[in-house]
Amino acid sequence: MTKTTYPAASNYAATDADIWQGRIDAEDGEAGMRFHQKVTVLAKDEQLTNQAGVVLLGFACDEGVKRNKGRVGAVQAPDLIRKALANTAWHHDNAVAIDTGTNTSTLVDAGNIYCSDADLAASQKELANHVETALSQQNKVMVLGGGHEIAWGTFQGLAQHFQSSDINKPKIGIINFDAHFDLRTYSTDGQAFPTSSGTPFNQIAKHCQQLGWAFNYACLGVSRASNTQALFTLADQLGVHYREDHQLASYHLAERIEELIAFIDNVDHLYLTIDIDVFSASTAPGVSAPAARGVNYESVEALLQPIFNARNAASQAKLLVADLAEYNPNFDIDNQTARLAARLTWDITRAMFKSK
Repeated sequence: MTKTTYPAASNYAATDADIWQGRIDAEDGEAGMRFHQKVTVLAKDEQLTNQAGVVLLGFACDEGVKRNKGRVGAVQAPDLIRKALANTAWHHDNAVAIDTGTNTSTLVDAGNIYCSDADLAASQKELANHVETALSQQNKVMVLGGGHEIAWGTFQGLAQHFQSSDINKPKIGIINFDAHFDLRTYSTDGQAFPTSSGTPFNQIAKHCQQLGWAFNYACLGVSRASNTQALFTLADQLGVHYREDHQLASYHLAERIEELIAFIDNVDHLYLTIDIDVFSASTAPGVSAPAARGVNYESVEALLQPIFNARNAASQAKLLVADLAEYNPNFDIDNQTARLAARLTWDITRAMFKSK
C-alpha cells in the first residue's frame, strides 16, 4: 500500500463526483459493475492510500489549438469523456485476474489541470508534475485532453520520472496516431512563433537532444494533404517512423503491425498518444480538424494490440502513459466522438490493468 499525493495549484481542480453517474445493476452484484462504480475520485489536496493501479487525469486546455489557428472547444472534453465512460461495463478486474490470479484493481480520478491566463507552459508543467507523481507511485497514467499540446506536458512528466530514477538514458518510444506530425517550428522566445498544439513533438525532440536521449517517434495515420513538405522534410531529418492514412488500410495491416513491432522492440518504455482527428470525419466529427479520409477504428484497434502486449527485458509492460487529444464537443454529433474517445479510454485502461 502506498500514499499517493498530487500537487495542488490554482489551475488544478478535483473532478466533480456527480460526473460519474450511470446505471446500477444491483441484482448482478460485482459481475454487474460499471465504470462509475469503480472509480475513486480524488479530492483536491487529498492523500489516498491505494495499491498501484491506473490514474486518470484531465487536461482541460485548448490554448494550443487557439494558437495553432484551430477550432477551439477541446477544453470541455475531459469531463464529457468521463460522462461517456461512466456507464460502460467494468471488466478491468477480470483483466487483472488473467495475468496475476488476483481480482483487485484501483482506478483513481485525480482531477483536471486547466490553462489559466493563457499560460500554456505553466499548465503543461503542472500536468507534467501530476504525471510524474503518479508514475513515481508505480501507477500507469491515462490523460484526457484537451488539445494536442497535452503531449508536451505528458512527455515532460515521463521524462521527469526517469530523471529522478536510476535509469540512465531511457529508451522511450512515442507512438502517435495522428493525421498531423505536430512538428511545427516554434521560436525560443515564444513570441514570433509560439508553441501550440502543432509543436509538441518538435519540443520533445529538442528536449531529448538536450538530455542526450534518442528521439524515437512513430506517427501513424499522417495525411499528406494536411502536412506541408517542410513537415515531411523535418520528419525525415529527425528519423521519424511514419505511415500515411492510406497505408493503414486493412490490406496493409499485416505489414504495418510487423513494422510497429520492430519499432517497439527497439525501446524499453512506451508513451501512446492518440489524436482523435486521425479517424475519418464520419467516425469522429467532433474534432478541431476533421479528416476527409482518415483511418478506420478497426485498423487503429489492430495496431494497438502490440503496444498493449509489449514487455521489456524485466517482463514489465512497456506502456506507461497514454493520452487522448483533440476531441471537440462543439462539433460532435449525438455524442458520437465522445463515445469513441470513451471506448479508446476503456481499451487502454483495460490493457494497463491487464499488464499489472
